[in-house]
Amino acid sequence: MSNTTLPLILAVDDEASNLQLLRQILQDHYRLRFAKDGPRALELVREEAPDLILLDVMMPGMSGYEVCAALKADPRTAGIPVIFVTALTDTEDELEGFEAGAVDYITKPVSPPIVRARVRTHLSLVRMEALRESRLEIVQRLGLAAEYKDNETGLHVIRMSHFSRILGLAAGMTESEADDLLHAAPMHDVGKIGIPDRILQKPGPLDPDEWKIMQSHATIGAEIIGDHPGGMLALARNIALTHHEKWDGSGYPKGLKGEDIPLEGRITAIADVFDALTSVRPYKKAWTEEEALEFLVKQKGLHFDPALVELFIAQMPAIRAIRERWAEDAQELKAA
Repeated sequence: MSNTTLPLILAVDDEASNLQLLRQILQDHYRLRFAKDGPRALELVREEAPDLILLDVMMPGMSGYEVCAALKADPRTAGIPVIFVTALTDTEDELEGFEAGAVDYITKPVSPPIVRARVRTHLSLVRMEALRESRLEIVQRLGLAAEYKDNETGLHVIRMSHFSRILGLAAGMTESEADDLLHAAPMHDVGKIGIPDRILQKPGPLDPDEWKIMQSHATIGAEIIGDHPGGMLALARNIALTHHEKWDGSGYPKGLKGEDIPLEGRITAIADVFDALTSVRPYKKAWTEEEALEFLVKQKGLHFDPALVELFIAQMPAIRAIRERWAEDAQELKAA
């Protein structure tokens, strides 16, 4: 790894001997910058954002707590992990440090193996978060690509994914599981990328052969996402494959029935259909909220999981808030 690609660490301490010790401990594996007071540290951060900051607490003028608070108050620097390196050892001091926004606390005199281990751990967490965010961005962009090919807007996938999260929580998912559902749901129609435009954008009804090709978007979507042992991408694959299955077994591609359909597929089916019904399309007007809910109720036990329909209806205040926040235009809300 070249020196320019090494992680950058900013060490802040008013004692030159402490900075020299940190240099000796870390210089073989990281790029280093040094500051002897808070204002200079903030200047260096603005010049080049470090990957991690080692910050003394007791400094003349601006304390480490104040420096950390300033960093966390600025959206541009709030995500930089801060480790306090200090002679303060009381539990209350540690608590104050964590409340200020630090991710860790190293006491002086420092132990070189501990410093290296803590730095390595928190830089790994930063990299993992960056990878997670990149993965989510790719997933969302692929979902958006499918919607544009289908002459829909990206707002549809935003709304239906938030509907899915709301319903997932109501159905007993944890916050983490519901967040995965939120991020996976935009991939539900990614398989439409593989459907010919002559079918996808046909203004009239599809003939039996065309309909068979259209239905293949569920399996195509699963193939695009691929097999994964778990996590958000495994969830996205299940959604792409099963969101057109129906509670009574009349759906596609596998004709799954009842609870054989994964929960995420049953949830996104309701979210997707409700948003499609209440949205304007080139071939139809937006249904009113009442009309769409009436359809969901009529389809309980046929298309949709009856219990999930009732839970969805019970969440209508939150559903309306999502529709208002990401409305296509005022006409859609007038219809409701």
